[in-house]
Amino acid sequence: MAKNKAKKPGLPKEILAAAWAIALGAIAPMLDSTMVNIAIDQLTKEFNTTLGIIQWSVTGYVLALAIAVPVSGWLMNRFNGKKVFVGAVVAFGLISVFTGVSWNISSFIFFRLLQGFSAGIIAPLMSTLLVKTAGRENLGRVMAIVSTPMILGPILGPVIGGFIVHAASWHWIFFINVFIVLIAAPLMVKTIPDFDPFNKNSKLDLFGIIDLSFMSAAFIYGITKAADHATFNNSETKLWAGIGLAAAVAYFIYDRIRKNHVVLPLSLFANKRFLASSIGLFLANIAVMGPMLILPLFFQNLRQFTAIEAALALIPQGVGMLVTRPLIGKMIDKIGAKYVVLVSLAISLVGSVPLIFMTDQTSMIWISIVLFVRGTSFGGIMLPLTSDAYTGLDDKQLPEAGVGINIIENLGSSFGSAVIATVVATVMQGLEPTIAGSLRAYHAGFLVSAVVLAAVFVPSLFLSHKKKHA
Repeated sequence: MAKNKAKKPGLPKEILAAAWAIALGAIAPMLDSTMVNIAIDQLTKEFNTTLGIIQWSVTGYVLALAIAVPVSGWLMNRFNGKKVFVGAVVAFGLISVFTGVSWNISSFIFFRLLQGFSAGIIAPLMSTLLVKTAGRENLGRVMAIVSTPMILGPILGPVIGGFIVHAASWHWIFFINVFIVLIAAPLMVKTIPDFDPFNKNSKLDLFGIIDLSFMSAAFIYGITKAADHATFNNSETKLWAGIGLAAAVAYFIYDRIRKNHVVLPLSLFANKRFLASSIGLFLANIAVMGPMLILPLFFQNLRQFTAIEAALALIPQGVGMLVTRPLIGKMIDKIGAKYVVLVSLAISLVGSVPLIFMTDQTSMIWISIVLFVRGTSFGGIMLPLTSDAYTGLDDKQLPEAGVGINIIENLGSSFGSAVIATVVATVMQGLEPTIAGSLRAYHAGFLVSAVVLAAVFVPSLFLSHKKKHA
């Protein structure tokens, strides 16, 4: 009895401190990936290059991140997880300095690739170390803390980036990472406990890592080409999607030959909850990340907002995320993931369906309320799906699960952005360049998002729920 009472007031201080330190370590990569989009115009002029070449600094970052994710699983197996995490965060800070002092476009893209690779090591480690630090009984509340950077990144990144570019220069978008790392590194060293390697005997699965990295990169690159061409029916998308599919088939055969002794054993998907969480996260990333791309464009193209004004217009959505975050964590720990996701999906549809009917005359107060409602539901979809993926797995499977979840999320968010952008561009192509035509195109994009969101109901029925015990 005394033991249960002791747990009720809240999480132990050492767990809270470690969780916040892990979150702080992840803030720099999360902010950086969204801030740089605001500086693209200035970078094009600074390096006297084209938009297409500058876009490689964004695409290359995402591809390098995808390539690094499988490597992180092996690093966790062989080395102290704390040291790998701190090392990756410090490396990100150092590479940011070189990115900020880039002397030409080639050096800028090269350092962005290195940044992306270090960010790809940080992301899976963050989730896996969290599960080990918190224990599964506290996972919901602690996941709510550590996922804060994921909210702050997309919402505050463009705003902060816009102010930095206007008040200083694009260089400071990268130099600011150094200050974040200087604060985070000592805290991480002090508060994050040491972790023994998960499986010190594991050998470097070189073929598995290369194959998975190549598969992720091929799919993501093919998807970005679909957005560029405004259709999935183009030779580049077909080629790269075909290469990605061939790599996936090769990995499936390789996993069977090696009898699951690979960097990401496909036997993980035999776990009902891991499979349901994976499908749910893939679909949820499409439904959530897709509109995040076209909402700022809607404000800029149809409401004539500046980039900063468009970023500020999205703040109600971020506030909604932050308001419900602590409550969602407690509810996951109390009743399990299933009902939290189902209720959050219903709320999310209430905040997503009105976007299909939004016009250039719709009141900004009404739009802000809709975005706030939409934001309140995001944590209740993403957090339970992520935390439930680790339910029922033993410690040795945690690095592998972290790799799998991150690959699925990367593919989902890239696919979502490309699908929604392609739908909007395709509808726009067949219409007159009028406000009514543009509205119809954006409405089609928001409709696709709402339909995919509704599809998440199916996998969420298979998530865990907790019954009250006497």
